[in-house]
Amino acid sequence: MIPLFSEAGRRRLDEIVKPGLICVFDFDGTLSPIVTRPDRARLPLGIKSRLIKLLALAPVAIISGRSLADIRPRLGFEPSYVVGNHGLEGVPGWEKFSENYKSLCVGWKNIIETALEDKVLYDKGIVVEEKQYSLSVHYRLTFDHEKVKEQLKKLFDNLSPPARVIPGKCVFSLVPPNAVDKGRALEQLMQASGARSAIYVGDDITDEDVFDLQRSDCMSVRVGLARDSAAKFYFAHRIDVVQLLDELIRRLHRRRGEQFEQFPLVRSA
Repeated sequence: MIPLFSEAGRRRLDEIVKPGLICVFDFDGTLSPIVTRPDRARLPLGIKSRLIKLLALAPVAIISGRSLADIRPRLGFEPSYVVGNHGLEGVPGWEKFSENYKSLCVGWKNIIETALEDKVLYDKGIVVEEKQYSLSVHYRLTFDHEKVKEQLKKLFDNLSPPARVIPGKCVFSLVPPNAVDKGRALEQLMQASGARSAIYVGDDITDEDVFDLQRSDCMSVRVGLARDSAAKFYFAHRIDVVQLLDELIRRLHRRRGEQFEQFPLVRSA
């Protein structure tokens, strides 16, 4: 992986930032810090102000693992596109599959919650989050993460019909098999918007579906160095997304022949 703010990274930004660019971001761990309780996540003021400025220059999309009903109020502004449930909600034509997805998740939730009633076997810190078309099973609040992770994997093996199980940071996402993932969602957004290039920024395993595309017209950026990631570029800390947003805004202004007005540093970012 190549540091984003290296000479090679800046050259790639110069190549990708052109008329027809769409800027796409994950939410948790990318724009918003990871929090112990997912319901407390928010979009920091300094990042929101930059996204609004960026939106005036290019389409901005958010692709989140959260449901649309959950993610929209947390943004505080209206992006060009908002996609939820790892790509299941918000892409063109998603509605025709929604009832099937909903039915699958109800069945999985019943199986999992019935098993979790055994408080001797399972840690009471396990939390099942229903997102209508997918499930998230959180274990950040459990005592022994490794033990719980292995227990949950075995539990998920018993789901019928099987789910696509995506591990994350102290969470498992359960999505319908063969459903749209973040990679396919990005491609559909590019087609719908007529984008000629894209930049995507994410931090987790679900974002690898985008990184795996390896498209010449898409720049993939990961939050944090990971040797096994398919992302070409990375920056070390989530707060560095502020610098990336400034770089994008600066380049888009330059494309228009306009002067970029530097944002003041906002510590809440």
